[in-house]
Amino acid sequence: MDNLNQFKELEKLLRNESRYCTEDGHLLKNAIVEAALAMRPDLLRLLLSHKALRKNFFTEVDGLTVFDKVKFQKFVMNKRFLPDSYTCFKNKVGITDASGDNFLSESREVVLSWPYKDCMLEGGQTKEDAKRNEVFWNEILAPDEINRLTEPKALNNFRRYDADGEHEVTSVSKDDNFIIKGNNLLALYSLYKNRSVCGKVKLIYIDPPYNTGNDGFGYNDNFNQSTWLTFMRNRLLAAKRLLSSDGVICVQCSFHEYGYLKVLMDEIFEKSLCTFNILVRHPDRILTGDKEFNDVIEYNLIYSVSSETKMPKKIEQKLVDDYVYKIVELGEPEVIYFDEKKVEIFTPEKYSVAKEEPNEMLSKTISVRGSIREKNSSGRLYVKFIEPIAANYPPETIFKVENMGDDNFGFRRFYTPPKGNKNGGYYQGKPTSSDVTEKPYPNFFDFQSDYNNVNDEGNVSFRNGKKPEEYIGFLISIFTKENDIILDYHLGSGTTAAVAHKMGRRYIGVEQMDYIQTVAVERLKKVIEGEQGGTSKAVNWQGGGSFVYCELATANQQFVDSIENATSTAELQTVWTEMQATGFLSWKVKPQEIDENIKEFAELSLDEQKRFLIECLDKNLLYVPYSEINNEEFGISKNDKSLNSDFYTNK
Repeated sequence: MDNLNQFKELEKLLRNESRYCTEDGHLLKNAIVEAALAMRPDLLRLLLSHKALRKNFFTEVDGLTVFDKVKFQKFVMNKRFLPDSYTCFKNKVGITDASGDNFLSESREVVLSWPYKDCMLEGGQTKEDAKRNEVFWNEILAPDEINRLTEPKALNNFRRYDADGEHEVTSVSKDDNFIIKGNNLLALYSLYKNRSVCGKVKLIYIDPPYNTGNDGFGYNDNFNQSTWLTFMRNRLLAAKRLLSSDGVICVQCSFHEYGYLKVLMDEIFEKSLCTFNILVRHPDRILTGDKEFNDVIEYNLIYSVSSETKMPKKIEQKLVDDYVYKIVELGEPEVIYFDEKKVEIFTPEKYSVAKEEPNEMLSKTISVRGSIREKNSSGRLYVKFIEPIAANYPPETIFKVENMGDDNFGFRRFYTPPKGNKNGGYYQGKPTSSDVTEKPYPNFFDFQSDYNNVNDEGNVSFRNGKKPEEYIGFLISIFTKENDIILDYHLGSGTTAAVAHKMGRRYIGVEQMDYIQTVAVERLKKVIEGEQGGTSKAVNWQGGGSFVYCELATANQQFVDSIENATSTAELQTVWTEMQATGFLSWKVKPQEIDENIKEFAELSLDEQKRFLIECLDKNLLYVPYSEINNEEFGISKNDKSLNSDFYTNK
């Protein structure tokens, strides 16, 4: 029996098992291969029941029947087994290996690396039987093509914005702020060539897609888990190289991928400094019916590139009131009360009244400080002695309070600290060794009230995924100082750039979506004008400053956009004509064969037509390589060439 007949016989046989096909009768290639590799008895029995298939895939060895699962896998993955209409068309116009029988995706000479639209992957698939709802159209690139793909890209469409409005750009410098439109992975690789940025970024903050399956701010957030992690990994590896030796990266996420993201970042970065748990929604909010629990926390994973980096401490100014012990007088001069309980006073001269020795009296006394009616983790009460009462009692005066505590004593004693005590008491004031105290940051913060009022912050509307300025300002204040460089390569509504601008930091923001101009750029223009929302009042923002907007210069990306926006086959055929005239096609494509089979192309669904045309493009030339900036085919202007030189040579 020849291979073609065996394909048909195997297909017919496998349709007898429901686990290997869908309800509408489509066989599931991946499920079949996985069953073969796992040596599932049901599959083996099925194959053994067919004489010709048994002969092809089994061998008799010393009376034993041995299954050749490698041969079976290759057989099932052959392009002639279960071809759909799209696959048949591709096969006809020819994307196979040298033998003509196998898909390039099955060859070890290539890797699956570039999906449609926004991410470079090393894994993932679009096959129905993988039961993934993957929206990106994966592409096949050889390893050397990947290296070319990530070369630095040329920039164009420069515009400068300052207090006087929008201007043409005649020069850029290392002190400029930049907003860059384009694929963020390629932008990160391009920043490697800028020596004033590479290895100099103090803080990277990103708020990437959360992989919730329900996100509406332009990214398609319906990644399956493995491709989402690969999407993140490629960018985190690229971003790591841009950080300074003491730089940190903060990655915001939800519970959906928190555990997996933490493992990934543990692998990439040298040290986990902390994970902030951020309360972003009120615990008593009304839940939708499909929620199994009230999701009110988001996570900020904070990592460094050096194991020597330490989490900064919270710096607090020391105040006299923090070190002066006080108590309130509520009654007559010699009788005072604490929390409506009568207080007995024992000055050093009156210790004998208690019929106890001074040392014994002090040993049974609880020292206190802080605010009234407050208890700390050790069970000590905190009391303040309010003037002028404190002045009436010398150091080591004891105050006995009846009816306190839940033990057999039934009272508590407090005392003013000894003279010369390190805390000083009322008599010494605050310690003089330092005006500040350092405390570790907690890993929980309540920002839910800010999140609830963030929709129109910055005078731009951006409902989904927007972060409060106060929250971003809090992070910037912890990890950076003035003139430090901050990078956000998932810029979104521009919050990171807006707050960095107000706080006197340099910044670079990257965003691929078209709203970069209508949202982020417009927001920063308002910041320069002096808008007073968000953190403006806290930092006394008065306006001013500037930033430069530019774009990764597009080549084939313009065809991708045209294909994506097309609504009919006629439009796509027009795009195909333009691609042949001015586009850069993949080496795998033979335009003449496609034209000869254009009727079969028209019979594909609109999505399949789009997918095919995008596969015809050379993905290395989605954007113009900086190394080819002088190639006249790309049409880079003389001024843009000069600005690229400034940008990459750090003029």
